[in-house]
This record gives sequence, structure tokens and C-alpha cells, in this order.
Amino acid sequence: MKKQLPTLTTDKDAEEFVTSADLTQFDLSGMQRTSFEFSPKTKQVNMRVSEQLLEAVKAKAAERGMSYQRFIRQALERAIHKA
Repeated sequence: MKKQLPTLTTDKDAEEFVTSADLTQFDLSGMQRTSFEFSPKTKQVNMRVSEQLLEAVKAKAAERGMSYQRFIRQALERAIHKA
């Protein structure tokens, strides 16, 4: 049986763990892909959507633990990259 990953609360703890740990010993099946937003957000878009759509977007974003604005940006980026 593989070990569970420890809870790391700081970047320093994470860096030390990754440099010294043998990651093959750990159960990584619960890992989820994440992306980081590095580009500055300098432009604004205003759009009208139905209340039901906005509430559904907010609910889905909350399930994923992110703001609904970030959720919308990710949806737009996925649509562009799939095209």
C-alpha cells in the first residue's frame, strides 16, 4: 500500500519535500491538474447573461474552489485551445 502525501503548508516545506522524497512511494491517484495565471489581467469584458446561467457558473466554480471570474476565463481559454 502506498503512502498518503503529507500536508505541506508552506512553499519551503513543499520544496524540501519534493527535493528529498521518493514520489514513487506515494499514492498520487487523487491528484488534480491545476493551472496558474501569470499574465496580468488588463482588459475588461462586460456581458449580459441570464441569472440562471450566472448562478450555475458560480456553483460550478465553487465546486472547483475558484472564483467565478477565473472559471469563466478558463472556459474561454479551453474553447480557444480546442479550436
